[in-house]
Amino acid sequence: MVRTMSFNLQLVLLQTGIVLLTLAVGGLVAVQLQQQQIRDGYRQQVLTVATSTATLPSVVDAYDDEDPTATLQPLAELIRQASDMTFVVLTDAEGIRLTHPDPSRIGQAASTDPSSTLAGEVFVGTETGTLGESLRAKVPVRDATGRVIGAASVGILEAELDAALREDVPVLVVWLGGAAAVGVVLSVLVARMVRRRTHGLEPREIEQLLQAREAILHGVREGVVAVDADRVVLANEQSVRLLGLDADPTGARAADALDPAVLTLLAADEHAVDALVLVGERLLLANRSDAVVGGRPVARVLSLRDRTEVSEALRELDGQRSLTATLRAQAHEFANSLHVVQGLIDLGRPEDARAFIDRVGGGGDLVPGDGLSRLGDSAVAALLLAKAATARERGSRVRLDPASRVDRGDDDVLTAVGNLVDNALDAGGSGTTVEVLVVVDGAGSVVRVDDDGPGVAAEDRDRVFEVGVTTKPGGATGRGIGLALVRRAAGRRGGSAVVGVSPAGGARVEVRMPPRGAEVRTGGADDRAGVPGATVTVP
Repeated sequence: MVRTMSFNLQLVLLQTGIVLLTLAVGGLVAVQLQQQQIRDGYRQQVLTVATSTATLPSVVDAYDDEDPTATLQPLAELIRQASDMTFVVLTDAEGIRLTHPDPSRIGQAASTDPSSTLAGEVFVGTETGTLGESLRAKVPVRDATGRVIGAASVGILEAELDAALREDVPVLVVWLGGAAAVGVVLSVLVARMVRRRTHGLEPREIEQLLQAREAILHGVREGVVAVDADRVVLANEQSVRLLGLDADPTGARAADALDPAVLTLLAADEHAVDALVLVGERLLLANRSDAVVGGRPVARVLSLRDRTEVSEALRELDGQRSLTATLRAQAHEFANSLHVVQGLIDLGRPEDARAFIDRVGGGGDLVPGDGLSRLGDSAVAALLLAKAATARERGSRVRLDPASRVDRGDDDVLTAVGNLVDNALDAGGSGTTVEVLVVVDGAGSVVRVDDDGPGVAAEDRDRVFEVGVTTKPGGATGRGIGLALVRRAAGRRGGSAVVGVSPAGGARVEVRMPPRGAEVRTGGADDRAGVPGATVTVP
């Protein structure tokens, strides 16, 4: 039955049971306290009446009369009626009654042992006498010299104490019943509030939704981050990977855990769709929206997709398309050249054929002589050779400055060379000449690329390092990324990347980086190494 009972009803019944049980226990405790309070009150009352009776001068003086009962019996009855006691009994020094509510018992010995009282002690407690079980007090009566001449016994039946308690119980029951009714009503209201907060879902449904949420959240390939006022409230594994975090940032301050570029996007008032965000050296596509519950925004949600690999593939595809078109055109040109050679041979003019071959096949070397031998790093040399071959197919030219020398390259140098050469070739178009200077030694790394293209306007020379900003002609995909990656790589090592004017008339981009292992001062907006202005060691 419990399985089929709704959670709302279970909650009402559970809370009602708790309220009733609490009130029942509280009621029993209250009854016991009230009973104890009544008994304590009557104990004090019988003791006071007994003490007052035993010390009353008219009572003490009556003990010297020839017939004490004649004086004491009316006085004892008057005191009993005035104090609302069950009995007021006076005895002599032998324990013989001088007064009693039942006159026939006067002159008889007391039904309870009076020895302790006649010995001078005061007694308060419950005893059973001729009138029944009663709460009584016994006080010795003393003459002017202090000698015990009798005892005053005052009591009230236990039945009357129980009757007094029964008079108070109905009032207590009314209060407890009212409290129970209020508790039940509040239990219903709490159950309704809980139902509203859980949108009417049963616990098993909430459990299923939570399991589905966890499966979806941690199973998707996109990163998901949710931030409330200033803290990260949700982050899946993909977001930790894409943002380059060391651990799950859930619960941490957003300003401490997230990249400044991500914080800027989250702080924006407008929603973002496929916005480019460069985090470290990873290019991400970000979508920002508000999570709204009950018409009230509760968090800002950011979904992230990795575009780094996609952008590289698109750039490569773009280059392959250009290379294919170039090769198609050169195929026709090569066929025409073969026809010329064949014609000269048929005419018996081999010397002219040889001269024609030398004329159309020469030129385009990357560097004269043994310039490449100064590049001690094979990866840098291979990259330059590949870029030179690609440029030649596009009708452009890449030259290596004779002053170049590379003791040992690294990934940051390769990133700078590859992106800067590609940018120069793309910006200048066909016929562009690009000159590259690469120096990597113990003093650090310098990569300088000059071209004879259109150059970069003065007002754009710093802006071109931002993600998505480019001065190159349209048509290719993934523009505005290369220079941002170059500056990010240089900034991470405490270096710099600047754009200027080339002696050839185009643009000059120069990147300088300290050697690895050197301590440098950092502090740019893109620096993730530590506090701005701190001294760090280049990794």
